[in-house]
Amino acid sequence: MSFDDQPGLEGETIALRGMLESDRAMLTDAAKDAETWAGHPSRDRYKTAVFAPYFDFLLRAGGASVVTDKASGTLIGCSRYYVGPDAPEDIAIGFTFLNHHYWGGATNFEMKTLMLDHAFATFDRVWFHIDSTNPRSQRATAKLGAVRMADAALDLIGAGTPAPWLCFVLERDAWMRVKVARQGVTGKT
Repeated sequence: MSFDDQPGLEGETIALRGMLESDRAMLTDAAKDAETWAGHPSRDRYKTAVFAPYFDFLLRAGGASVVTDKASGTLIGCSRYYVGPDAPEDIAIGFTFLNHHYWGGATNFEMKTLMLDHAFATFDRVWFHIDSTNPRSQRATAKLGAVRMADAALDLIGAGTPAPWLCFVLERDAWMRVKVARQGVTGKT
């Protein structure tokens, strides 16, 4: 099965494309505010010295895409497709961050809509692995229709040391119900 894990995806207000080394400075700038990492397990990732290894990992691991605000042309975050060790026949979405100025609106839903629609063209299920200390991501994932299936110790970064993760799964049918309900409320497609 062939799956493009760095597709060019375009929505109404944002666009996604594969991450490049040349994105380092602009993505570091998008991540530089401490408020962006509030409530995240890596609360000091706003520091360049802490963000740099994260960027290096995403670039090396593959499947990472940057998110561009179409109006300003600036990078506002990133996300990644990957194959989780707990569900090798499916795809996962994670390692996501958006600059805090884009929280609380439609940007995250637009990004996830683009990514999920692309994933569901190939897969029946999409997984999300979330740190237990990140309630914001847990709530956002549940709003997409994902259900917490398990807690597992997984090595998602290839460090050889498993870490605890909350494992959520989103079925295609559940996503379609949420998407239709959300579009009915917003009037957007």
